[in-house]
Amino acid sequence: MRRALKLTRRGALGVVGSVLTSALLDGCGGGSDTSSAPGSQSLANPQPAPSGPQTQSTVSVSASVAGAIGAGFAGLSYEKNSMAGPRFAPNNADLIGLFNRLGPSLLRIGGNSVDETQWAPNGAGRTSGEVAPSDIDALAGFLQACGWSVLYGVNLATSTPAAAAAEVAYAVQSLGSSLYAIEIGNEPDLYGGNYFTTWSLEDFEQLWGEFRTAILQAAPKVQLTGPASAGNISTWTVPFGQHVGSSEIILLTQHYYRGNGQSASSTVAELVSPDPNLIADLATLKAGAATIGVPFRITETNSFYNGGADGVSDSYASSLWVIDDLFNIALGGGTGANFHGGGDGDGYTPIADNDGVVVEARPEYYGLLLFTLAGQGTLLQTSVAAAGLNVTAYAVRASEGGLSIVVVNKDAVQNLALSVDTGQTVNTAALLVLTGPALSATTGVSIQGAAVAQTGAFAPAAAYTPTIAAGVVSCYVPAASAALVRIT
Repeated sequence: MRRALKLTRRGALGVVGSVLTSALLDGCGGGSDTSSAPGSQSLANPQPAPSGPQTQSTVSVSASVAGAIGAGFAGLSYEKNSMAGPRFAPNNADLIGLFNRLGPSLLRIGGNSVDETQWAPNGAGRTSGEVAPSDIDALAGFLQACGWSVLYGVNLATSTPAAAAAEVAYAVQSLGSSLYAIEIGNEPDLYGGNYFTTWSLEDFEQLWGEFRTAILQAAPKVQLTGPASAGNISTWTVPFGQHVGSSEIILLTQHYYRGNGQSASSTVAELVSPDPNLIADLATLKAGAATIGVPFRITETNSFYNGGADGVSDSYASSLWVIDDLFNIALGGGTGANFHGGGDGDGYTPIADNDGVVVEARPEYYGLLLFTLAGQGTLLQTSVAAAGLNVTAYAVRASEGGLSIVVVNKDAVQNLALSVDTGQTVNTAALLVLTGPALSATTGVSIQGAAVAQTGAFAPAAAYTPTIAAGVVSCYVPAASAALVRIT
């Protein structure tokens, strides 16, 4: 097997989940009295009972391994034309702060605009339709400031092997250890009719090979990924991977969206419902990647394509959706996902910005943050009994010890009176809750009562101290919320 994601020289800080969880949970009243039954303890910061109906529910955690969450799992993705503006610059302190809050992780530069962007070795920079050396230098400074790595895309459809090779050679020099790998083209399975009259997988494999040869002549040590398909996993992604093999790519890459943002069926209810298509696609990718001998990653994803569904992709529901999405990708064998974004429209983007100037952290960002706070480690199998409600639960055992339980209650009415049976001795427990005014709300999202500031600053209230009895942790998970329980 080839290596999975390796972060920059700051990778030693990569256990971001455990570091932040320790700071926000164990450091915020994380202890718990274990002397008596639930409801009768003297708790440092007891959780108030939510108003409205309650459903008794149980989450059971087994010792069986179900997957893993490694460094840089939750990443971001932006269009290549982002480099023509001031977004990725070492002085963009607010965006750096918001990246820092989630990172270090992996930034992917690509999207549809990658195949419309030309290399301009003598360009002035910040010019639409081209990328100049100064643009790559600005990206390098940004990455150094936030400690992220980059999967850097180059134009395949409308460029030449020589131009791509020259751009990669400069990127290798400028980005240094911040460069994770190169992606050649974007969604080549859709090139037919868009860029070429006749087009097939064999045509792509030949053209990709020509670009690869030129790139490696200019930058012999650079690593490549592919094919960054829009879909067509069994007929395009996996066959391509088998054609090039593990000697030519270090990562099999795929894109995935829940549906079409312009479709009437792309609703809040649809977004928070189970997604069997994702599960099936992950199974196909996992099996295919295993035959090739490389890991796989969803390098471009979000709720609904075509920019998202207005009032849905930017709603609080996206906070809960993205948690399930990330855990499903981990359970399905993926090494991570990059959530596409940018701009200040009504569709999807974790971070809203106006020409690079941060406007706000959108609801989706909060789901990414809660997932990050759960930490890295081994996923354990869980089971949920919640009277048939739309509830999911996940357990992460950190490599340095401790257990994080994430419970996502997508029912808009029923609160959960939750018991978590870990099957182990519990010494302490602490609880953070992600909430919003309503699934359709586009503002007012918080974690433990705190919003994430434009600068990335985040100061949640003290964690609740759940009750503990005989190894069972009891707490509430309000309607339409997600809870993170940290157990030691």
